[in-house]
Amino acid sequence: MNKTYKKQSAWYLFWKRLTDIVLSTIALICFSPIFLVVWIMTLFGENKGPLFFKQTRIGKNGRPFKIYKFRSMIVNADEILHANPELYQKYVDNNYKLEPEEDPRVTKLGHWLRKTSIDEIPQFINILRGEMSIIGPRPVVKEELVEYGDRVDKFLSVKPGAMGLWQASGRSNIGYPERCDMELSYVDQASYWFDIKIMFKNIISIFKSTGAY
Repeated sequence: MNKTYKKQSAWYLFWKRLTDIVLSTIALICFSPIFLVVWIMTLFGENKGPLFFKQTRIGKNGRPFKIYKFRSMIVNADEILHANPELYQKYVDNNYKLEPEEDPRVTKLGHWLRKTSIDEIPQFINILRGEMSIIGPRPVVKEELVEYGDRVDKFLSVKPGAMGLWQASGRSNIGYPERCDMELSYVDQASYWFDIKIMFKNIISIFKSTGAY
């Protein structure tokens, strides 16, 4: 394994964590009406089911955790995906995603939640809990770790983020292996001011719906 990577300073990690706690607390308070509205919408029709979609992702140092999102798919979507070999292979070949028009699991509400990135709001819960940071490489499912090859330790050496350099640069429009290089370059360049720059680039990308699906 390639273990040559920049070690983040204690002061940087302290201010990064403090910022995460403050901003995620403010965000959860400000976005609380959205939680209520989305919950009401999940009580009816094809949207009926749990408010949250929880999926196991791999965090810092290889520690698994459950990521929170507003559910944009029908109930048991993961089981449906893995039960269909052809659909699952298409999912893997398309960088572990499916095009909206090819994904039978996504609801109409879900398409809108994804397009606006509102489905990502519950990740502030993960941030507050310390499983994620506001800025960092996007957390991946276990199967995706193979894409990082002998650089996987470097990728897992930092806390994953709700916003990252890959998202700010094009999101789903950028696939593997370019995504690997982009996420790993963050590990090399990580600093408080670089995080702020990435955050504002992500906000612009969200408003433009760049690569969102």
